[in-house]
Amino acid sequence: MAGHSKWANIKHRKGAQDAKRGKVFTKLIKEITVAAKGGPDLDANARLRTAVDKAKSENMPKDNIERAIKKGSGGLDGVNYEEGSFEGYGPGGAAVIVEFMTDNRTRTVADVRHIFSKHNGSLGVSGSVAFLFDRKGLISFSKDQDFDTIFEAALEAGAEDVKDEGDVIEVLTDPNDFIEVRDAIAEKGLTWETAEITMIPQTTAKLEGKQAEQMLKLMEKLEDNDDVQNVYANFDISEEELQSLMN
Repeated sequence: MAGHSKWANIKHRKGAQDAKRGKVFTKLIKEITVAAKGGPDLDANARLRTAVDKAKSENMPKDNIERAIKKGSGGLDGVNYEEGSFEGYGPGGAAVIVEFMTDNRTRTVADVRHIFSKHNGSLGVSGSVAFLFDRKGLISFSKDQDFDTIFEAALEAGAEDVKDEGDVIEVLTDPNDFIEVRDAIAEKGLTWETAEITMIPQTTAKLEGKQAEQMLKLMEKLEDNDDVQNVYANFDISEEELQSLMN
């Protein structure tokens, strides 16, 4: 089970999503606020449209979304967030990228460094692992939908690839084509489980036993930090290993 697109499935299986919905909303509001700096028009601002669509998929109230857009586009006073990323290594040398938005970079650096060191990882320098990932649009479908139908719709819409990953069907796109491909697929009556711009690893690091357990804890603790927006990693954990860790 590779880390890039399966982490969301792991979180869902661990039952953490609903329990942390407030934290999810906080991160989404940050993303909408920062994205809205590029303008409040969803048709002209692809990043904002993607953020708003994700917020809607999480059932965020409309008023919260509109308030965040107004803050970001200058209609309301709000916090100025700095955004950026950290690169590091997890257990077993797994590559990790942490995207953040913060109003206090010093605090965020200290917190993230502490999380890495506590879970058998370490922060690296800028560029140390980013070259191991490609930024892609990712649209995931449950296996109860027909692969051939998804395949034909995706390729017709301009997707780069369609993969059967065992528990899900994944459609990969160039980031610039993501919204167009996603919307074209939707027009075919297909419903996705997740749709986002993400980082896809070129290679994976297989983890077992203690290292696998530490890696999952590292991912959880990083995502639990209020300043962290997204975490990407190239770990690979077998289904058998994952089942043992879940029990």
